[in-house]
Amino acid sequence: MATVYIPTLSGGEKLAACLDSLLVQTVECEVVVADNGPGEGARELLASYPEVTRVAFGRNLGFGPGLNRAIAQAGRGPIILLNDDAVADPSMVEAMLESAGSVETVAGVLLSSANPARIDSAGVLVDQTAMGFDYLSGEPVSALVNAPSPAGPTGGAGLYSRTAFEAVGGFDERIFLYYEDVDLALRIRANGGSCQLAPDARATHGYSETLGARSPEKYARTGWSRGYLLRRYGVMRNPRLGCGALGREIITCAGQILHEHTLAGAKGRLLGWRDARGLPTLMLEESATTPMSVRRAMELRRRRHSV
Repeated sequence: MATVYIPTLSGGEKLAACLDSLLVQTVECEVVVADNGPGEGARELLASYPEVTRVAFGRNLGFGPGLNRAIAQAGRGPIILLNDDAVADPSMVEAMLESAGSVETVAGVLLSSANPARIDSAGVLVDQTAMGFDYLSGEPVSALVNAPSPAGPTGGAGLYSRTAFEAVGGFDERIFLYYEDVDLALRIRANGGSCQLAPDARATHGYSETLGARSPEKYARTGWSRGYLLRRYGVMRNPRLGCGALGREIITCAGQILHEHTLAGAKGRLLGWRDARGLPTLMLEESATTPMSVRRAMELRRRRHSV
């Protein structure tokens, strides 16, 4: 039996809707809430859900660190991750398990709550600079037919073999939020793992409900993770890739400065780069990446905000 892990900060109506959707799945599953909130919102809500296990930390440890602890303390079998602002289709868990087979990870599908006919994410796509993108973001649901599998699942709707997850040490706990699923996918692939897309494992999702689509805090968090991964995967050591990555980051930060009037993303990148200093360089598995031009990468970023 699989265990579904849901990270949350405050509980509320969105978490209740998520839990309700998991209690009517076509196959039985355990449900564990990783409560990163400093308050009592989730505890009070979960009093009405005796079937659900709560693992509380009393403070916000971050997405990956909180999940690592919840996974270590509760649950069994395959690990399924689901955002607390997602509502699962009744057959989501069953579809993930059916797709698992002999693969280490399964990518579920998040549909946009604003337009359920469009895909929010069907896993993570990773380019040659270790930049992560939401696979098939903005595409119609019909694009799932015969679509190849992505590099790995998104942390918002994905399945991980418990053995594969533990073999690579789970999420990198230096990453507080954003791109932790990209990093985990790359490390599992480098360790010999593979991913299978499960087109029928679906949930609807409100994009960026946690911090807001264009909040300075989100720019700072994503910027830190980007700078950190650039250094961890040795991208800048390759002159060709490094120049392309640098140009892309300059364009991204310039856009944030001009249109959003914030330096948060630029500062975040510098801090992430600094914090990765002295850490071992990780292998960027070529088979896990999708080469793309700077123009294509920027197009995918723009599309992500239009879903």
